[in-house]
Order: sequence, then C-alpha cells, then structure tokens
Amino acid sequence: MASLQLFDRPLCCSTGICGPEVDPALVALAANLAWLTRKGVAVERINPAQQPLAFAANPIVREELHTHGNDCLPLVLVDGVVVSRGQLPGRVQLAAWTGVPLEATIALPVMTESCCGGGESGPSGGCC
Repeated sequence: MASLQLFDRPLCCSTGICGPEVDPALVALAANLAWLTRKGVAVERINPAQQPLAFAANPIVREELHTHGNDCLPLVLVDGVVVSRGQLPGRVQLAAWTGVPLEATIALPVMTESCCGGGESGPSGGCC
C-alpha cells in the first residue's frame, strides 16, 4: 500500500482544527486522511511548528521550499514523490494518488408523497 506525507503550513496544533474559527477545509482534510489510514495507507501529517526537524531532514521538502518558498505548502508526497503543492487535496485526489478506490455514494430516495398513504389513520394503513 502507498505511503502519504503531508507537509503542512505552520498551524497552531497538529491538525489545524483548533481555535475559535475552525477552517472547514482543514476538518475535511483531517477526515480524508483518517479515511486513507482506515484503507491501509500509511499517512503522516507533518506540522513545521511542531516537527521542524522532519522538514529539515527531508531533501525533497528542502528543495521545494528553496524553489517555491512557503507557497509550496501544504506539500504532499506519495511514496516519496511530490504529487501536490500549495493546495489542500480532496478525497478524490487522495484516492487517485494512493490507489484507494472511492466508495459509491448511496442516493437516498426522495419522498414525493406522504408516507401515510390515503391520509387515513389507524391500523388499516396510514399514519398512527
């Protein structure tokens, strides 16, 4: 199975979903990374504010930062190869990069009529 590393922008906490105003894109990213983990992908999310040595120790990340500056963050590597820079990826992208199949979503039927049938109540059909 693939391994994915996400080198984040500096965030106040490891997920970036703390504080008084939570960014919904970061919440979605956290959920999508958890989904990848459940599918067997080795996921590592690295925050420069909390793990600066991980940034410094990775030659690919150092080169990206040298070439593009902080604009390359978030930087996504799959199996050591840059697949995305400067944007938060969605589930479709993450699935494609890691080879994880997307599940089909189930469309629920839309009620166009009352569930009570003919409008009569009681044990002979209709609402109770």
